[in-house]
Amino acid sequence: MKKSLSLSIIILSYNTAELTLQCIESIEKTDLDKQKFEVIVVDNASTDATISEIKKRFPWVHIIQNEKNIGFAAGNNVGIRNAQGKYVLLLNSDTKISHESFSIMLDFMEHHPKAGVSTCKLLLSDGVMDPACHRGFPTPWASMTYMVGLENLFPSSTLFGQYHQGYKGMNLPHQIDCPSGAFFLLRREVIDEVGLLDEDYFMYGEDIDWAYRIKEKGWEIWFNPATSIIHYKKKSGRTHKDREIKRAMDRHFYETMKLFYKKHYEKVYPWMLTRFVYLAIDIKITLMQLFS
Repeated sequence: MKKSLSLSIIILSYNTAELTLQCIESIEKTDLDKQKFEVIVVDNASTDATISEIKKRFPWVHIIQNEKNIGFAAGNNVGIRNAQGKYVLLLNSDTKISHESFSIMLDFMEHHPKAGVSTCKLLLSDGVMDPACHRGFPTPWASMTYMVGLENLFPSSTLFGQYHQGYKGMNLPHQIDCPSGAFFLLRREVIDEVGLLDEDYFMYGEDIDWAYRIKEKGWEIWFNPATSIIHYKKKSGRTHKDREIKRAMDRHFYETMKLFYKKHYEKVYPWMLTRFVYLAIDIKITLMQLFS
């Protein structure tokens, strides 16, 4: 490892040329010393101009081209294996970085040695905070109150708002369960201890699974609102304009819930509750396939 390299930024791309180029351009304009970080773009076999445009505009970016779309977890793992920084950042291609964000977040990690992972505030294009950057784990209760709308009705309730933890003050740093994979900053030691992303998750849920395993090892996970970035969310996947792609992503999203529950909760909760959870997920999938 190059001891002088502070940060490795991993960007996974898949047919998002315009967004990826905008993201890299914002990185280039940050105040972090360019000798202290590297950008690794892992491309999941894009068919657009992503790679050619990066090579032309940002020749300093390290590009890794996969022969096929291997998914979010596996794709990021390719980048992580090639990363040389003291800290590793998973960064979505649909983000725009603020001028001081990297410096602020790295300084935060240096002053919080028990923090294995941290994230900043992610703002959607309308200026509203992306709730996915500030989550609790999807326990059966947290998931149910979120899915039936109780959290939406009582977002500041400690009883009904456990999934997005809206009852915590958003203006000061504090611990959370899970940030979004769109900005997931972690120490090299954490990866060495916990391992890579679980590649059983093709898309969705891998960030929650990783956060769960990281906290199991005793590391803290922090939300630091001292800086923010823009997250141009909802450009693909479950909000895709193509109905068949959207239906496939919806199914995959809820199947991921089953995977997480089976891996982490099936032996924790009573078997009757487990059967109810799986049944509820199956019903949700069926209804979404019928009416989407």
